Amino acid sequence: MDWSHRLHWDATYEVALALIAAHPDTNVEQVSLETIYRWVLELPEFDDDPALGSEAILLSILQEWYEEVSA
Repeated sequence: MDWSHRLHWDATYEVALALIAAHPDTNVEQVSLETIYRWVLELPEFDDDPALGSEAILLSILQEWYEEVSA
């Protein structure tokens, strides 16, 4: 297994980019934190403890996603 490409909760920007790639046609303004949580766990490269996915981290991922697609 190539651990150099594994994603963790603290890599919010990289997680956001992976979500953009996985869900390119998503209107980020209509995505719930629960959906983001589920989608992060579904990313094949995600490798972290699901219990660490706090609201603050999910909000950070959402903000990174919004900023990236709005740029």
